[in-house]
Amino acid sequence: MKKLLIMRHAKSSWKNSDLADHERPLKKRGKNDAKRMGKLLKSKKIIPDLIICSTALRAQETADHFVESMKYKNEVVFTDALYMAEPKDILSAITDHATDQKSVLVIGHNPGSEALLQILTGKVESLPTASIAYLTAKIDKWKDINKCEDVKLKKLWRPKDIK
Repeated sequence: MKKLLIMRHAKSSWKNSDLADHERPLKKRGKNDAKRMGKLLKSKKIIPDLIICSTALRAQETADHFVESMKYKNEVVFTDALYMAEPKDILSAITDHATDQKSVLVIGHNPGSEALLQILTGKVESLPTASIAYLTAKIDKWKDINKCEDVKLKKLWRPKDIK
């Protein structure tokens, strides 16, 4: 059994219109939401063995605040492959970086994150910024995730629903 957490980066700032999309930072709300989600998973004892994150600044900052609030000690991998990735690219990033880890958190972008969630579970769900979808898959190897017919959406946490 594997656990996959799909997180959309936290709320980013559009304040500086001269910045390239890849370089947009988080807003104050985004920083707070990323921290809140890290604390939430820690309180539920859902600690990923590996975090795979987009190289976009807003995703990196999401990971930094999430990791800090969770006191995360495991590996974080940053990859360009997750920047504006399609579901197949996200799956490739997982299989490229996850070996025998039981749980993986992917921090990426929409629409790819929502599309992956739908492909894996058959459920149409929205992933607002900083939301986390918690999935389980009855597989032994990450390379089999896209062939698995028994992927379950266990929980979906959205920052606005967390007190």
